[in-house]
Amino acid sequence: MSAELKRHPTMQTIDWAASAARVAEECARAAGAHDAEDRFVAEAYRRLKAEGFFKALVPVEFGGHGAGFADICAAIRTLGAACGSTALAFSMHSHLVAVAAWRWRNDKAPTEGLLKRVAGEDLILVSSGGSDWLKSAGTAKKVEGGFRISARKIFSSGCPAGDLLVTSAVYDDPAAGPTVLHFAVPFKAEGVKILDTWRVMGMRGTGSHDVELNDVFVADAAISGRRPQGKWHPLFHAISMLAFPLIYSAYMGVADGARAKALSVARKKSDDGYMATVAGEMENAHMTGDIAMAHWIGLAETAKPGAETTSRSLACRTIVGASAIRTVEKAMELAGGASFYRDLGLERAFRDVQAARFHPLQEKPQLRYTGRVALGLDIDG
Repeated sequence: MSAELKRHPTMQTIDWAASAARVAEECARAAGAHDAEDRFVAEAYRRLKAEGFFKALVPVEFGGHGAGFADICAAIRTLGAACGSTALAFSMHSHLVAVAAWRWRNDKAPTEGLLKRVAGEDLILVSSGGSDWLKSAGTAKKVEGGFRISARKIFSSGCPAGDLLVTSAVYDDPAAGPTVLHFAVPFKAEGVKILDTWRVMGMRGTGSHDVELNDVFVADAAISGRRPQGKWHPLFHAISMLAFPLIYSAYMGVADGARAKALSVARKKSDDGYMATVAGEMENAHMTGDIAMAHWIGLAETAKPGAETTSRSLACRTIVGASAIRTVEKAMELAGGASFYRDLGLERAFRDVQAARFHPLQEKPQLRYTGRVALGLDIDG
């Protein structure tokens, strides 16, 4: 493991696997109700906070637990097997902390203040990055001492419990042209409003509502980064390397849970001559995801951000997502008609895992990006 992701030698040892198992056992009992009622997984979030998960990836120098990257990926996967919504929402906070910590260690980026606040105040961060990506959305108008931001941010997972929205908007810089500004705003700030919009197919408990920013003031000092709109930037190479293994651990967790349920059902059935074949197809899909996920986590722990690393990371995103989806599909086939009943949980897993299709870069843009890297072409072309 590279130095930037090693545990701190003086940190208190926490068994994150055991902690995740305790939380998973509790949130599994409520997962169906949260799904049926489109209700945010507030109880699971409270338990995660009590177990120290929201400051797990903050370096110990700043009051965090200095948890290992792979340990938190594994914890998210455990949560995902019990409740996909809890795992996915928590992964969105985790990736923001992971990127901030990596940038502090490796780029000397000024993220110390944010990391100290996350640890000291036990803050919950909410990302809008997936819906913004390279182009961002919303407008930033220059005013005395800062900017006025107006935007509507979709897919803001975990926002019902959020403290800070980590987001961006576009400033039409007279000299540099369209420029994306990165910043964080408190959910309590004037002009910030959560819109009750999250009525969706799956991952219904993530509370991924739209967040409206209506003429919100952001001071010049609060702007944490600037970049040209629509162009690949070192920040996004770091995000691609670190964020997506955490996010897709949630989907592999959903696949883990579906596989276990299907095998439990199938082992009680008589073999019809095809059952073992279907089980084998499920196992192959699951193993493919396992292998890709292990490679992906290793990449995050040892590689340097850049176009080549992003290509490999995004390829893993496509492979893991497709493998998780196929695992759940084969789990339903293996379980048979029982999978159609909500009480078993496979129907919910099927709906939840479909969300793996929609994070950036989606398969076709990923293939194009990876192909351009392989051919030596400009990635911004």
